[in-house]
Amino acid sequence: MSDRPACYPSPPAALLSGGPDRAPLLDVLTTPVPHGVFDSPVDGRHVLCLHLGEPVPVSYRMDGHQRQGVRLHGQFCVVPAGSSTRWVVSQPARSLLLRLTPTLLGETSQAMGLGTGGAMLAPSIHIRDPQIERIGWMMQAEDHDAYPGGRLFTDSLATALAARLLALQSRRSLSADKPGRALPAWRLRRVQEYIEAHLDEPLSLAELAAVAGYSASHFKPLFKQAVGVPVHRYVMERRVERARCLLLQSEHSIGEIALAAGFSHASHMARCLRRMLGHSPSQLARGATAAGRAAH
Repeated sequence: MSDRPACYPSPPAALLSGGPDRAPLLDVLTTPVPHGVFDSPVDGRHVLCLHLGEPVPVSYRMDGHQRQGVRLHGQFCVVPAGSSTRWVVSQPARSLLLRLTPTLLGETSQAMGLGTGGAMLAPSIHIRDPQIERIGWMMQAEDHDAYPGGRLFTDSLATALAARLLALQSRRSLSADKPGRALPAWRLRRVQEYIEAHLDEPLSLAELAAVAGYSASHFKPLFKQAVGVPVHRYVMERRVERARCLLLQSEHSIGEIALAAGFSHASHMARCLRRMLGHSPSQLARGATAAGRAAH
């Protein structure tokens, strides 16, 4: 397709049931993100980049505006159609790219009563939304399984994604005149490093606030403004990610992994993994074992 940058492979045939020249409303690609300075390719579609894996400090510049922060697993950024963004990434990373056709966004904007002006997406970074995450993970699962739901299912996800993006943008525009303060970057790094070093221990809000040098009441909103999620949610995400990595190594029992990741017991870890990743500990461990056998 002429509007597809060379670094993106063509979408699977299952998404092109209307003919080879009919672009899907939404497609997905898991791609490595290089470290250093680079410009995103200009794309004819709106591109959402969902971050995968470990936290990575990044900054981006577009139209003379620069933002920076730490990208967390599941957070996404928006690069509007026809634009390019200059990124500075501190270490190699991975992203799940969702590409949405502008025509669908325009039709959805009209259906929502937002008019033609609502169809213009603004660039954004470090956004967190459970609904968009679920759409991303469903598209990723469809891609892994060769699109068993077919074009109809992905078109439904595309419509849901367009509606949610427009709803979030409308909400953000209403609060744009009320910018909040954020935790300074050096204090944020100190807190994140402390969390990683003490993840297997009980952590309290007062303890983390003291590391940052604030009272608990001041620390909570500053941390959320800097990271995009409340501190308890961030700690839980880090515990889930550590548990996931340990389960993939398959070198410890589930009970040992639960304690090493800071969970009170194995059933608590299992509930959190199912809620946030959609998999049980045993499913992750079996998947790692199967992958190891296939490699040998």
